[in-house]
Amino acid sequence: MVVTGKKVLYCITKSNWGGAQRYVFDLAVAAKKEGFEVAVAYGGEGEMAKRLRGAGIRTISIPQLGRDVSVADLGAYRALFRTIKRERPDILHLNSSKAGALGALAGRIARVPKIIFTSHGWAFAEKRGAPVRGAIWLISWFTALCSHKVIAVSDYELHGAQRMPFCARKAVRIYNGIDLGMSFGSGAAIRAAFPAGATITGTVGELTKNKNQIALVEQARNNLSMCVALVGEGEDRAMLEQKIKEYGLEGRVKLFGFMPAAEVFKGFDAFALPSIKEALAYVVLEARVAGLPIVANRVGGVGEALDKDLNEFSLERMVQKTFALYRS
Repeated sequence: MVVTGKKVLYCITKSNWGGAQRYVFDLAVAAKKEGFEVAVAYGGEGEMAKRLRGAGIRTISIPQLGRDVSVADLGAYRALFRTIKRERPDILHLNSSKAGALGALAGRIARVPKIIFTSHGWAFAEKRGAPVRGAIWLISWFTALCSHKVIAVSDYELHGAQRMPFCARKAVRIYNGIDLGMSFGSGAAIRAAFPAGATITGTVGELTKNKNQIALVEQARNNLSMCVALVGEGEDRAMLEQKIKEYGLEGRVKLFGFMPAAEVFKGFDAFALPSIKEALAYVVLEARVAGLPIVANRVGGVGEALDKDLNEFSLERMVQKTFALYRS
């Protein structure tokens, strides 16, 4: 059933290309096809914004909406509030911690009819000092409390929402979805970077502490036959480059920068996910579709992504369940 006339405003903190950004992109494109009027607000300029514009989705940049907590957050709130008042959405769909907290407050004050927050990983679950974790939990609770519905992308994340006072009934689990019929490139760029016949362990993800790529570098240091392909960009790149050089691994551990996962999987002999925090990793699902052996830390929703029937994670299923919330 195609609907028309309803406006959806998606909001996310960063516009690089990660799991949360992919989620927003997929939903925005599907919502436009379904007949919704769609716009996406975000901080900074990155790959997600570029792809959205290429798909004909209207984008709204809010430069003040940075990831780190700062005095600029007041400006980010004001800019977001003005955007919501101007757009007058029927549905405000918030993603990521900062955009969620600021957007939930702004949306309530602006009297948006339906506010939905998707948790792509509760920030209070990260390893931090107790006072910081407590403060982040309060912000997360406030976000959930101000939202009409909370989407958790795994059962693990759902349990976090259900433990929040007055939030259990508004929380629902909807798995991330992918195209189960997706096609893959040859992976030739990965293979060409290593000696012929090398057995390559690869990973794909933003280069950050939570993704823990340093664990694969350390493993290669101790395993003289191990070749590692690190695909992605992020704040840990300089540290990883320094360690690769320090350990003399330039010939066996390679940084490839950002590349679409579908273009590199066939260049891997095995896929590794050393993350210390994950809500539900798209790359695990894609590696399963690609038929790769997978070695992964069973953190967050990773065990669900590894064990459940792949049909649970279809893009169509995710879209249908999410749009049911829009219409309810």
